[in-house]
Amino acid sequence: MVLGARTYCGGVAIAFVKGHGTENDFVVLPDPDGDLELTEGRVRALCDRQRGLGADGVLRVVRAKALADAPAGIDGDAWFMDYRNADGSVAEMCGNGVRVFARYLRDAGLVDGPEVQVWSRAGVRPATVHTNGTVTVDMGQARVLGQSTTTVNEVTHTGLGVDVGNPHLVSVVDSVAALDLSTQPGFDRDFFPRGVNLEFIEVLGPTEIRMRVHERGVGETRSCGTGTVAAAVAALAVRYLTTGAVTVHIPGGTVEITVAEDTCTLTGPAEFVAEGTLTESWWNTYA
Repeated sequence: MVLGARTYCGGVAIAFVKGHGTENDFVVLPDPDGDLELTEGRVRALCDRQRGLGADGVLRVVRAKALADAPAGIDGDAWFMDYRNADGSVAEMCGNGVRVFARYLRDAGLVDGPEVQVWSRAGVRPATVHTNGTVTVDMGQARVLGQSTTTVNEVTHTGLGVDVGNPHLVSVVDSVAALDLSTQPGFDRDFFPRGVNLEFIEVLGPTEIRMRVHERGVGETRSCGTGTVAAAVAALAVRYLTTGAVTVHIPGGTVEITVAEDTCTLTGPAEFVAEGTLTESWWNTYA
């Protein structure tokens, strides 16, 4: 598996790996020393499915000491998941991204053993990489923010705000298949001043739901890891519960969520589909 920039046709090429977690897909950029200038333009181009590689986001693999905005007190040698949305904006956390990131560290030999510590702007997320390719991530404690609303095609839905290191609003609907999420749903910008991930869930049974998501800075995606955690919290709240296990079906697959009093865990697949290099001329075009 590629680990960084390499020589290509007399110039410098940028190494990448393409992976996904339940079809929420990412471009992984190995950049241990923080040498890459990862501009918004480059992120948007990388994620564009016509002019770039195509992805829902970019995961830069970098040592914490190479980041100007690394959390205070972090070990400089810690591996940091520098996550960017497809629109180039910086995001605090990505649950599917953590799984892909953790498996990359393990498969590339950058960590020893199955236990991986992944640092992000939302703090550290301990992960366990299993032999079958799935990854379990300790997502930390989900914090309920209260009720708010979202509007889809002029229909207003009440939802539960949940913070999983990033903001979510989860609304229960009769049928997720009936929703048109091709455009940005409305939401209360006073309640969510930095934007919000919008999840819509259909309750299938006491411990099983179906979900669709419109992600902040991306649009509708096949899956959202933190969104499945938020959805599980909301599904339990419908039954007046604060803990429990929930199976979440998203368009990209299925994940298992466990909500405890002091933390939540997310278990699902992490897969790699390609690796290669970006040419220096392409990289420079989108500086």
